[in-house]
Amino acid sequence: MTRITALPLDQAPAGSRAALEGVQKALGFVPNAIKTLAHAPAALNGYLALTQALGKSSLSAAEREVAALATSDVNGCDYCIAAHVFYGEKAGLSKGDIEQARSGELNALAVLARQITESRGHLTDAQIAAAHDAGLTDSKIVEVVAQVTLLTLTNYLNNIADTDVDYPPLAD
Repeated sequence: MTRITALPLDQAPAGSRAALEGVQKALGFVPNAIKTLAHAPAALNGYLALTQALGKSSLSAAEREVAALATSDVNGCDYCIAAHVFYGEKAGLSKGDIEQARSGELNALAVLARQITESRGHLTDAQIAAAHDAGLTDSKIVEVVAQVTLLTLTNYLNNIADTDVDYPPLAD
């Protein structure tokens, strides 16, 4: 049972309504996670701003989904796993890639995202050196940290709220 209500547009605070309308326009629906974030306009708008900024990072859509899957698996967020399986497939990840991303075995980026999440950011010198040796630049490492941070927000919120999973989205 959901513990924090996913707000429909007409019940959302005024500061969240424009953002919800933008998500509806962009995705064709408003995911329950976004409707739950709508309780706090600052949190919703901050989440969307970071999402938009990371969409312009050097990480490809598939790489962002790999980090999302690895992070969500560690944090045990069923909602985000369902969402990022859906978006990972749209970004070109196979079912095998998705499973390997979740377990942190797909590539250096998946390894790094899992390590960051599992250690709460306390990586060893050897882990950073291994990321560099695998070809991850300092820029990519920082972007993976940002992606993990974004996912940790939604993972924790959805775990606390027990958000109803609405992925894959229903066709209208």
